Amino acid sequence: MIVIITAQEGTIDSIVNERFGRSPYLIKVDTDSMAWEAFENASIHHAHGAGIATAQFVIDQKAELVMSGDFGPNAANTLNTAGIIAQIFPQKNMTVKEAAEYLKDNKR
Repeated sequence: MIVIITAQEGTIDSIVNERFGRSPYLIKVDTDSMAWEAFENASIHHAHGAGIATAQFVIDQKAELVMSGDFGPNAANTLNTAGIIAQIFPQKNMTVKEAAEYLKDNKR
């Protein structure tokens, strides 16, 4: 499964970021192989619409699920309309790797 997880830094060992649209990094993980790629969130400095722009990036990456600490209503609606699951991570201070393993083990 291809997932995108918000992150404070650009590594799989980073702590998951609690804000979706303003997360500094987005980590794309293939939970089958645990291969990953980090992207700087180009929407972080948008005055308005950062959540929707970040959701569009997730859609363009063909992710099946995105995990973050919080989703604004417009971002959540954009993701849901595209058929992408928006999931809040289950615990604070979880690393991206732990979150990806959680998703792999729990199949969402």
